[in-house]
Amino acid sequence: MDKVISHFDKHGKVFRDQLITVGDLLEFKDLLLSELRSIIRDQASSKGKKWLKAIEVRKILNISHGKLQTLRDSGKIPFTKLGKVTYYDADKIEGLMETATIVKF
Repeated sequence: MDKVISHFDKHGKVFRDQLITVGDLLEFKDLLLSELRSIIRDQASSKGKKWLKAIEVRKILNISHGKLQTLRDSGKIPFTKLGKVTYYDADKIEGLMETATIVKF
């Protein structure tokens, strides 16, 4: 987006009664699309979070706090506890969701 804004900064201020040509709009479109593509590419290439907190896992699995505690206590969901905060490995949670095993609550 900075490229698009800097493009207009080079040409001076934009006034309400200023004439904008079709070529200007096409150039703006090309700049905007290339900037959006680079943003999407960066987000797609960057890996998601490695560790999830309990509330994030509960939202992903659509379960209550008690259900998550039960799954954790029974060893069905692996976790790591640092201080008073419990973290869950995102890859393992995703792996649990992709497996064909059925976990009864």
